[in-house]
Amino acid sequence: MNLLNYNCPMLKRFCLVLVVLFTCFSNSSAQNPNNIALNQLGFYPNAPKVAIVSGVTTGRFTLKSTAGKVVFSRKLKASGKPDFAGVKTASANFSAFHQTGKFVVAVAGLPDSYPFDIKPNVFANAAKASVKAYYFMRASTALPEKFAGKWHRTAGHPDTAVLVHPSAASANRPAGTKIAAPKGWYDAGDYNKYIVNSGIATGTLLSLYEDFPEYMGSVKTNIPESGNQVPDLLNEVLWNLRWMLSMQDPEDGGVYNKLTNAVFDVMEMPEKATAPRYVVQKGTAATLDFAAVMAQAARIFKPFSVQFPGLSDSCLAASKKAWQWAAKNPNVQYDQEAMNQKFDPKITTGPYGDAFFTDEFIWAGSELTITTGDDAYYKSINALANPAMPLPNWAQVKLLGYYSLAKNQNQLTGQAKADLPEIKKRLVAFADQLISGADATAFHTVFGKSAREFNWGSNSSAANQGVALIKVYQLTGKQKYLDYALTNLDYLLGRNATGYSFLTGYGSKTPMHPHHRPSVSDGVVDPVPGLLVAGANPGMQDGVKYPSAIPDRAYIDDDRAYAANEIAINWNAPFAYLINAVEALQSRLNNHKVFIHFLQQLIMGKYQKIE
Repeated sequence: MNLLNYNCPMLKRFCLVLVVLFTCFSNSSAQNPNNIALNQLGFYPNAPKVAIVSGVTTGRFTLKSTAGKVVFSRKLKASGKPDFAGVKTASANFSAFHQTGKFVVAVAGLPDSYPFDIKPNVFANAAKASVKAYYFMRASTALPEKFAGKWHRTAGHPDTAVLVHPSAASANRPAGTKIAAPKGWYDAGDYNKYIVNSGIATGTLLSLYEDFPEYMGSVKTNIPESGNQVPDLLNEVLWNLRWMLSMQDPEDGGVYNKLTNAVFDVMEMPEKATAPRYVVQKGTAATLDFAAVMAQAARIFKPFSVQFPGLSDSCLAASKKAWQWAAKNPNVQYDQEAMNQKFDPKITTGPYGDAFFTDEFIWAGSELTITTGDDAYYKSINALANPAMPLPNWAQVKLLGYYSLAKNQNQLTGQAKADLPEIKKRLVAFADQLISGADATAFHTVFGKSAREFNWGSNSSAANQGVALIKVYQLTGKQKYLDYALTNLDYLLGRNATGYSFLTGYGSKTPMHPHHRPSVSDGVVDPVPGLLVAGANPGMQDGVKYPSAIPDRAYIDDDRAYAANEIAINWNAPFAYLINAVEALQSRLNNHKVFIHFLQQLIMGKYQKIE
């Protein structure tokens, strides 16, 4: 047998063993307590700058240029608590250093940290990539090299002849009817499209634009629509919005839960995945999420009526019709197991089944109230009945309604306006709860105070915490909320127990093998960039053996590990919000300082003339 033949199965197995061994050794630092963890992209000159040193609690650290020159030195400060492995840590705080350049943190006896930048707009490229990531998730279209670079691909899933599943059949659309529902974003590592998950992802991106329209209008992502006098973020959102509109039954206003294969595709490129596709049962959660997003979109796209004639009106009409369906069907749960007992083919893809709809009513009612000015929507939802403030996720969207009410407070009347002070009070209290105790943790981040936070999609929790803190910063103007939001961005980009920057393509040590079918199948070594992976998850529901089961270390860069290394549009959205909001706020601060400096110079000049 010729071992020099690469097509030889024995050689392939041998090479695979070598790769696994190399990966284990190269990834050992992820489990090594004696490391220096920090944001691998860097820091703003005038913002907090902290690295965490594991296994050392005393002594000094130095900041060195990459040429080796020591530019700053201070004492390490022992952290209040060890990490979840019991390893003690110390913080290296160099916030007082403001010079720009490329640097490393050094501690005697340890390898230097990864190199990082200190400069204005230090996250601009990664922030842009987190939005461009949605272009790479587009269904029903080719991605030409001009826009997709080496990740270009041919079109897959035209979705122009989607079958109505028996669970979704109606008099107007009996089972087997073919409908067109093209476009949209692939949901995650798979090629299906889900309204519930699409709802929170799209709503979060619309909120990003609504909160920072000027900055997001400047973010150019090089997509086919670029240059059409519409911000690229909104161009991208519209690709998904068009699909969502096609998922509403035009007869009654109800919305199908998802567009899906019967089973997940194998790891192959989109154009090779040609299994029949179905729309399945309508549900209250999907319909209300749709109503909320369409009401948001109606007001946000209204200024772009020249580019998109009638779009705003169509979105609002669809939202109202969906609301009416949900009001008549307030408790229709998408229960995939029960559905499969009644109908064929069986559907085994992600269910996104939600049994409680109060939060969806609050979100949809809030958005419709803001967009229409009709307080009747708000009066019907009893937004203050439950004082609980759960962090947003696909099954819990109450705070999305609160965020929009607080942002659009000047448009509120009646009961919504009367409730606003309590809503603000709850948001501030929630933010205070988030930041309480963060400074005492091993990594000095808001995320990770409890082992319970490390679950499936834990990185999205870190990002959503950051979103909440920025929302409250906008409400109060208090710097502490922005500073604490930055700690979670630091966590996601490297200041964590794994040593990974969890955003593909950005950082010195990033995921190379996400559970993402195009990244696995396209023959390109680097994964699609700008994707946030799920993160540490000791549940390990995928059956893959991780290097550690300790909560903050339970991560592996393996494309089989969908419980820790999958990507998803609802995880990317809060990350995109967080990192772009930070960039927007920093740019605003820099512009303010430049303006103040200009005024000072102008005043000094005038004084000199008077003298």
